[in-house]
Amino acid sequence: MRRTTLVTGALVALAACSTSDRVTGNNFNLTPPSNLTYQLIPSGNADQPEGIDLRWDPVNDPNIADYAVFSRASTGDQWSLRAQTTSPSFEDLGQPDLQYYVASEAADGSMSTPSNVVTVDNTNKLPPPEDLSAIALDQAVELSWSPNARLSDPSAFSYYRVYSTVFHAGQNLCDTQWVLEGTTVSEDFIASGLPNGQPRCFDVSAISFDGHESDWPTPIAIAPSATAGDVVVFASQDSLSKSGFVFASSARTHGVTASAAGTDIDLRVDRHADGSMWIVPVKAGTSMALYSTQPIPNLSAMSVAPGSGFSSGAIQAKARLGYVIQTARGDGVHYAGVRVAAVGKNYIVFEWSYQRDPGDPVLNRWAIGGSAVAR
Repeated sequence: MRRTTLVTGALVALAACSTSDRVTGNNFNLTPPSNLTYQLIPSGNADQPEGIDLRWDPVNDPNIADYAVFSRASTGDQWSLRAQTTSPSFEDLGQPDLQYYVASEAADGSMSTPSNVVTVDNTNKLPPPEDLSAIALDQAVELSWSPNARLSDPSAFSYYRVYSTVFHAGQNLCDTQWVLEGTTVSEDFIASGLPNGQPRCFDVSAISFDGHESDWPTPIAIAPSATAGDVVVFASQDSLSKSGFVFASSARTHGVTASAAGTDIDLRVDRHADGSMWIVPVKAGTSMALYSTQPIPNLSAMSVAPGSGFSSGAIQAKARLGYVIQTARGDGVHYAGVRVAAVGKNYIVFEWSYQRDPGDPVLNRWAIGGSAVAR
């Protein structure tokens, strides 16, 4: 059943009727609308969009009183009048019909020839994103997924919608009341402002250029945590104030994000023109080395710092790789470890450890650490 129809602009209330009840196509002095397009309005249900948004070029003709919008549910049906509006747009809420067209209407009810006909093309629906994963952060969750939906038809892809709802742990079920967390054009998203310790379900859909929404993958449940071991650091090109990282500050705090413009930061995150993310040693006496060219399962797998290979140059951040940092302090050289958990479009997520004893290359003994997010 069609829900209440909303119209942008002035609307003349009128029950739907067939074109045989209207005077159409007989006023060739009226300029017809052109360039009619449609955009489905996603709802979270791939089979039931919120509605359809129709738009066309405004007609500069003093004889036009309004526009008449017609639709039909199948190519075998008669055209029915959906609404009349003075605006060059119409939002039809509820399950859309298959086809639409618009005509210009004079004050006496006579109409122009029709505009072009638009047909809702269900073949534009993209597949659901795959490999949805999540990382718990302090009052936030980092989500990432495979680019399969975008790559299946790059010309049809538009963006992603990210949803969440309450997770009922006792029943191992996601609540049915989903809310939109936001949208993104990349295969990553940070949902922030969430209460720690309260698990939520998350899911994502892919939207095509004309508004078709994909099905959802299997949802994932996770709870933000104040003791989460990962930190987010942003790229300096996107958020300078959150693009620096300090292992040990003069204020005796450890593992804090800071402005890359500061003088005491150990590392900075940069995004290059090709979209790759790089970790840059900043502080004098700080250098880096790749721990291994092979992925490591967790931070504790980084045992002893290498004896050579350190450089003050930038190293590309890649997910699941480990990096070793040596930094000169007043009492000597300290070693630190970083394992990159995820690389986003404008941030990296990593867990870290810092050896408080100068000169000790063992990264997972008598160390302090946690996780941080950089964008």
